[in-house]
Amino acid sequence: MRKKYLDNIRWITVAIVVIYHVFYMYNGQGVPGVVGKITNVDVQYWDLYQYITYPWFMVLLFMVAGISSRLYLEKHTGREFIADRTTKLLVPVTIGLFAFQFIQGFVNVSLSGVFEKNPGMPFIAKFFVCILSGIGVLWFIQLLWLFSLALVVIRRIDRDRLWQLCGKTGFPVLLVLVVPVYLSAQILNTPIIVVYRFGLYFFTFLLGYFVFSHDEVIEILKKWFPPLAIVSAALGTAFCFRYFGENYADMPAYRSVLFLTFCYFACLAILGGMARYADFSTPFTEWMSRRSYHLYIFHYLGISSVGLFIGRPRLAPAPVVYLLSLIAGFGLAYLLGAVISRLPFFRWAVLGIKKKKKAS
Repeated sequence: MRKKYLDNIRWITVAIVVIYHVFYMYNGQGVPGVVGKITNVDVQYWDLYQYITYPWFMVLLFMVAGISSRLYLEKHTGREFIADRTTKLLVPVTIGLFAFQFIQGFVNVSLSGVFEKNPGMPFIAKFFVCILSGIGVLWFIQLLWLFSLALVVIRRIDRDRLWQLCGKTGFPVLLVLVVPVYLSAQILNTPIIVVYRFGLYFFTFLLGYFVFSHDEVIEILKKWFPPLAIVSAALGTAFCFRYFGENYADMPAYRSVLFLTFCYFACLAILGGMARYADFSTPFTEWMSRRSYHLYIFHYLGISSVGLFIGRPRLAPAPVVYLLSLIAGFGLAYLLGAVISRLPFFRWAVLGIKKKKKAS
């Protein structure tokens, strides 16, 4: 049976990411590459949303991707898995950059002022800068494709021995796993583009595959959901008190004990809570689930465009800019998803949708 709580985690988390990027676009912490603060208040307390959500939402998505990979591989071969992931993940972040995402790249470099700082840059150089900058939020599917390749190799070596052993994971072991999660976050981090946290994301992807894909482990999380929720809320509160006002996405915050313990226990609580209370579907949840990938791929274009053309020149009051960004983030994403998914070449290049086989 399909694990509906995974679908619900996925689309809800993507929606949380969209809202996060609205606050991120106008954050008061001085993060470069966005519009930044557009209000006159000394402290933007609503920026706390970023501190509450950023530590865990991408780790959770990688865990869910690991669980989903296990479920897929139970019915498909490794070759089919790689072929599917290559179409779904690699094509949009390679061919898709030239087919569409260079538009996002243009908006990104305009926000960063790259062209203004380099007025003599040749056109071809500007184009390739836009291509590279167009990766944007697609870094997630870049890493996911690499992790999928590595997983197939690991499966051939493991032959399910480790997976079967992980099915015996008890609650004490789940608690102790916070230590390797912390350690994994200290390695394989790129120095400039800090979103590429290979150590943390690969380890938590493997946790999803080997540990959290077991129904027995999920049952433990369901049982212990209330204390896990209390612990994660306490850690999140402590993290916000300690780091609010600092750059939460860079050193030292994003490798700190508070950041990573909050991250891990929040993921445990969400997996347990959603499995316990949200393992169902409705017409609305099914609609959102089917379009969560479109929402993730396209949402930042609407938000950043409002930021560039309305927010930065201060053409509207700050509350209106925030609201327009939120509407554009969801609205443009769903519109582009509906249009591009129907265009023969672009549906494959931008969204990784396979060509439909003609009926014989």
